[in-house]
Amino acid sequence: MAEGVTPQSEDYSRWYTDVVQKAELADYAPVKGCMVIRPYGYALWENIHDALDSRFKATGHENAYFPLFIPMSFLQKEAEHVEGFSPELAVVTIGGGEKLEEPLVVRPTSETVIGHMYAQWIKSYRDLPVLINQWANVVRWEMRTRLFLRTTEFLWQEGHTAHETAEEAQEETIRMLRVYQDFAENEAAIPVIPGRKSASEKFAGAATSYTIEAMMGDRRALQSGTSHNLGQNFAKAFEIRYLDRNNELQYCWTTSWGVSTRMVGAIVMVHGDDKGLALPPRLAPIQAVIVPISKTDEEREQVLPAAEDIFKRLQAAGVRVKLDARTEFTPGWKFNEWEMRGVPLRIEVGPRDVANQSAVLARRDIPGREGKTFVPWAELDIKVPEALVTIQKALFDRALAFREEHTHRPENYEQFKEAVEDGFALAWWCGDLACEDAIKTDTKATNRCIPLEQDGGTGKCVYCGKDASEKAIFARAY
Repeated sequence: MAEGVTPQSEDYSRWYTDVVQKAELADYAPVKGCMVIRPYGYALWENIHDALDSRFKATGHENAYFPLFIPMSFLQKEAEHVEGFSPELAVVTIGGGEKLEEPLVVRPTSETVIGHMYAQWIKSYRDLPVLINQWANVVRWEMRTRLFLRTTEFLWQEGHTAHETAEEAQEETIRMLRVYQDFAENEAAIPVIPGRKSASEKFAGAATSYTIEAMMGDRRALQSGTSHNLGQNFAKAFEIRYLDRNNELQYCWTTSWGVSTRMVGAIVMVHGDDKGLALPPRLAPIQAVIVPISKTDEEREQVLPAAEDIFKRLQAAGVRVKLDARTEFTPGWKFNEWEMRGVPLRIEVGPRDVANQSAVLARRDIPGREGKTFVPWAELDIKVPEALVTIQKALFDRALAFREEHTHRPENYEQFKEAVEDGFALAWWCGDLACEDAIKTDTKATNRCIPLEQDGGTGKCVYCGKDASEKAIFARAY
């Protein structure tokens, strides 16, 4: 399976596409820029969905659904919003064979249509807060696409909330950013940096945007989730008002936040290697695969019942386990296939193992003999879940060590340029857009975020030398 995969060192971009296709996560659709998410990839997305959805509901949010089509006039009500999205819009002008009275935009995001509905639903402070999330597809007409990372149509969740005060809206914005951080680190095993976007990088129409930024295996950054404080911008555009406690009309304060199928791409790039995927156990569609090993029919009659017994016991222990009892493929071929698909743990059962009442556990994250252990059958329902916990932590620790190794703190611009060649540059920045633009033009590195956790103190801008009170993460990005 891995023979057709381009090595990361040779062409990282090609490696990524090879792995996504060979692991059967997704494939190209007939429409340029679109993708077909295959069952294995969709199972991974479902696990992402479930892990996030439970967190949303635990913080008081409810799911709803809003239309795919949005009147063009809605987007035009918020000038900055329509300007930001204009190049990416897909617009429907004909329906039922007739020209539409008003063009309809295929949903690029839902702030406008949801704002329209909130204006009808919210009348009093007693109606607040409104905490709604929707799982949906969106369309953005991208010029350069890549499976999962940037496609014309993609799946995501988008939360939209309305609040009585500016303070409540800001609390919600940061709360959901931390929810994303918790998910990324504890489910996807991806260390992220939560921070504030610069004015030039913020969401079109937002007052302030926040992000979680992750380092991929090629040392580039990936924006992995965003949370936006919209202030009163959309409330004023759509007349989302309420009678306050003094019986006076006030505009609501709103937020929006989202994570998309881009997270699948992040998991591939953070944990994958030249053998394929390496999935974090908490999200892996299959956490453990049992491979019976036999050379003769007689051996198979001994081995298969033992493998089936292990399968039932692990299922009862809550492990997402698969028994690969196919006879048309050799054990070695199966090993390669499940390594390509990133299954965290392989359980090998052969005639000798049956005789010894034991099985071999092979960890995906540690290749070769070093990743193998012999475990008695009686202990498998305990040792397998323990191993999955260990693998989850090991993947996170490895990704964190990689990020730290390639995060630099340059003291001057020459050091800065060297830093962004290797990964992240955490540097003093004065906040001036001119410096940000100059850095981008000169190095192709963008301001990923101003981390929420700062070292303190003050310094000099790494580009212009002016006084600076914050450090920012600069990197080349997807």
